[in-house]
Amino acid sequence: MPVLDFWFDFASSYSYPAAMRADALCKAAGVAIRYRPFLLGPIFKAQGWDTSPFNIYEAKGRYMWRDLERICADLGIPFKRPSPFPQNSLLAARVAVAGSHESWHDEFCRAVFTAQFGEARRIDDPAVIGEILKAVGAPQRPTFDLAGSDAVKLKLRTQTEEAGRLGIFGAPSFTPEDGELFWGNDRLEAAIAWAKKASG
Repeated sequence: MPVLDFWFDFASSYSYPAAMRADALCKAAGVAIRYRPFLLGPIFKAQGWDTSPFNIYEAKGRYMWRDLERICADLGIPFKRPSPFPQNSLLAARVAVAGSHESWHDEFCRAVFTAQFGEARRIDDPAVIGEILKAVGAPQRPTFDLAGSDAVKLKLRTQTEEAGRLGIFGAPSFTPEDGELFWGNDRLEAAIAWAKKASG
């Protein structure tokens, strides 16, 4: 089965609708999806930014929030603008990496996005992440302990560096097995089609 890597930062606004759409679209196309959380902060710093470009460029930010409202309404998913933006996604990313081989991993990732962009909750709050872990049937204390380990910290750092080597400059991004890069929620369908073609 072809594999499509889904690269995202939990703080990324457009990664929210992508995460809500990707599984069903990939399943229908016969493509396996692999969630790859990483941190946009180092990627942005390499481009000379100290925050999201949606904050740096005011008009772009206004458009993004309105666009996200439309997209979420069309998909029938909740939307509530979080504050602050972007949120600190380090804790959520480490927990996701800690659970990367667990059955609850993908559901956890989608639930984090929903908590942040659907309910305006703080994903840097351990209590919120703990509630999400419980809701998806994951053990809270062992997962938090593993998320704080040197091994998981290194894995997240390595995954972020890998994103940089692939030329990823924003999220969501998608890479099929041949390394072709697709950026943006609106490129998901094209990425899935490419993954199928590249594997054949």
